[in-house]
Amino acid sequence: MARPDKVAAVEEIAENFRGASASVVTEYRGLTMSQLTTLRRSLGDGATYRVAKNTLVKRAAQKAGIEGLDDLLVGPTAITFIQGEPVEAAKALREFAKTNQGLVIKGGFMDGRPLTVDEVNRLADLESREVLLAKLAGAMKGTMARAAGLFAAPASQVARLAQALADKRAAEEGGDAATEA
Repeated sequence: MARPDKVAAVEEIAENFRGASASVVTEYRGLTMSQLTTLRRSLGDGATYRVAKNTLVKRAAQKAGIEGLDDLLVGPTAITFIQGEPVEAAKALREFAKTNQGLVIKGGFMDGRPLTVDEVNRLADLESREVLLAKLAGAMKGTMARAAGLFAAPASQVARLAQALADKRAAEEGGDAATEA
């Protein structure tokens, strides 16, 4: 018979899996509590870092309908549950792993499929959503400005041609008046 505290832990982890847009599995061997606290702070409000027993995580993943994480759940395991955009949390994990050799990114889960370490690192290489949207807006604004210039070009060419024609006629009339005098 399962102990109530373990059943509650499995249910909580399963709920975290269901509510997360992505999750990253890490090994935290050799990290101190102060280092783990620093990591949790660096992840921000959109992510939670949870240390859990592998058997409980396996049961919770199965309960949440997540497959493909069993190979990652070996050794001391912690999972980052990410709500919202996963780019910032992936960047924070990678940066922390660079300075703290005890943190090893094993893989993760996003959009219904498992992620490799390389895919987590590529996710961390992406620009944030806000930066990508700003770049898109700038590109669209530039395209609109070029389109406006193209649409205005024929009208300005006609205006310049009409002015040149008027100047030519004025010059011809001025030249005819000079020859008559």
